[in-house]
Amino acid sequence: MAEHSFEVVKPGLATTVQDLGRPGYYHLGLPVSGAMDRFALIAANRLVGNPDGAAGLEAVFLGPELRFSADALIAVTGAELPPKLDGVEQPLWTAIAVKAGQVLSFAFLKGGARAYIAINGGIDVPEVLGSRSTYALGALGGFEGRALKAGDVVPLGTPTGTGREGATLPLDRRRPVQVSGVEIRVQPGLYWHRITEEAQAGFFEDTWKVAPEADRIGYRFRGGRKLDFVPREPPFGAGSDPSNIVDSCYPYGSIQVPGGTEPIVLHRDAVSGGGYFMIGTVISADMDLIGQLQPHQPVRFVAVTLEEALKARAVETARMEKLQPSLHAGN
Repeated sequence: MAEHSFEVVKPGLATTVQDLGRPGYYHLGLPVSGAMDRFALIAANRLVGNPDGAAGLEAVFLGPELRFSADALIAVTGAELPPKLDGVEQPLWTAIAVKAGQVLSFAFLKGGARAYIAINGGIDVPEVLGSRSTYALGALGGFEGRALKAGDVVPLGTPTGTGREGATLPLDRRRPVQVSGVEIRVQPGLYWHRITEEAQAGFFEDTWKVAPEADRIGYRFRGGRKLDFVPREPPFGAGSDPSNIVDSCYPYGSIQVPGGTEPIVLHRDAVSGGGYFMIGTVISADMDLIGQLQPHQPVRFVAVTLEEALKARAVETARMEKLQPSLHAGN
């Protein structure tokens, strides 16, 4: 095994290398990819002394089992997926020292969906189009363009030396996992006029639940009323279904509703365009929240204005800026 690396003993359910993504190629059909919960990855990186954009691991529902070849400093954030070193449970949102030969594993998931594992020095896979993020659908980036498998030996970068064992993020600076009362803020979009006033009201009045088909490409929701469309003569190229449109671009976070039945929020690995109408777009401040939702979790969509969306983004930016000063040694 390489001097600075870890071996994958067990890969978990779906563990991938992710950083903050590869913007700038959406017009070519390549999604941004990157961490579904950017806040959690940035927090983990800062805890171990990495740059915000250093590559870490994103583990979904079930954590991996990793054996380290050299001493390291790690942090686990995001979902409540308690880490263990050689079977001994360790704290979340805290910098943990790992000795060469030790094995990192995880207890059962207690809340949320995605945990982030940062390691000092970052994960040293090749950059592809400026990012180390995995886009598995396109076999691009990450570790050989795929999720980790048992037996993989993953190289690590050179530690910066600025991380400190025991550095932690206080409870009031963490983003708690929400299990009830989840609200997702939405700005109605260009095709809002395509559904009736009753359907517009019903979309925001109804309680929806996360469907089992919820992944890095998109989160599907069920349980609300079917949308009724305003009658029209379909334009050439749109097809006969009233939810179809002439092909258009899909913004990150846009909500398409095929057939008017089950909204799908397009996330980090989503396609960049297609022929389904979009009811609106989830504001950027709430996209991390979606990445931590579990199947069958109830949510409500809430309409906001552009001004409210910008204010929410400013609040999220301020939250990020408060991460670094809050780190301190000891618990």
